Amino acid sequence: MATPKKIVIGNWKMYPSTLTEAKRTFTTFKKQKRTDTGVTTVICPPVLFLDALKKSYTGSKIFFGGQDVFWQDEGAYTGDISTSMLQSVGARFVLVGHSERRARGDSDEIVTQKAKAALTAGMHTVLCIGETTRDSQGHYLRALKDQISNSLRSITKPMLKKLLIAYEPVWAIGEGHAAMTTHDLHQTLLFIKKQLIEMYGRTPAESIAILYGGSVDETNAHDIVYESGVDGLLVGRKSLNPYAFSTIISEVARKPGRVSKK
Repeated sequence: MATPKKIVIGNWKMYPSTLTEAKRTFTTFKKQKRTDTGVTTVICPPVLFLDALKKSYTGSKIFFGGQDVFWQDEGAYTGDISTSMLQSVGARFVLVGHSERRARGDSDEIVTQKAKAALTAGMHTVLCIGETTRDSQGHYLRALKDQISNSLRSITKPMLKKLLIAYEPVWAIGEGHAAMTTHDLHQTLLFIKKQLIEMYGRTPAESIAILYGGSVDETNAHDIVYESGVDGLLVGRKSLNPYAFSTIISEVARKPGRVSKK
């Protein structure tokens, strides 16, 4: 049985500030030597840069994604982006429910509508979940359980084929924060899988890739993936550094027991 591919997604957020800088970053990234066997690489730049970056790439190892999407395909929705718009400029992946979007008002109800629209359109949909704080009493588990069930409320079993979950504990995100320990992440991963199994049954639930995001860098990427058991990474600020992001991908491609070439 073939080993499932790992997934590394770079979320550029609202960086860089110009298309010229975006092209420079992407060009440098393309030129880096890295090991990516067994790794699916996705870059989610600001939506205005998607078309230009996609057109500048003729290879087949890098995929592109949107950072958010609206649930209607067209209409009087000023400033929103539909699935068909994203697909028309080459996006095959899309993030929904990112913690920064949730902090600005995206409720679980909104997130599930976005996820349903993206999955219905055939996009690989990365549903982001994660608690804002972690307490010693375990109350965060209830909050995480509610977020999972509510964010997936409109998602049926047939839609799961292209669904991915990105677990991003908000308290571990941002410069100056430390990534979650692999032990704690493994325990949380088991909890998330348990919720998915309860909702969809074991076989459908186990087909859903679960990624981790939160202070991922070149030094911890390999351990996070192989010690916790996650299927890949959602990388923030380090994905804007072509050298660091390339190293992260190579580290995820490096199988356990093999020495890093860094």
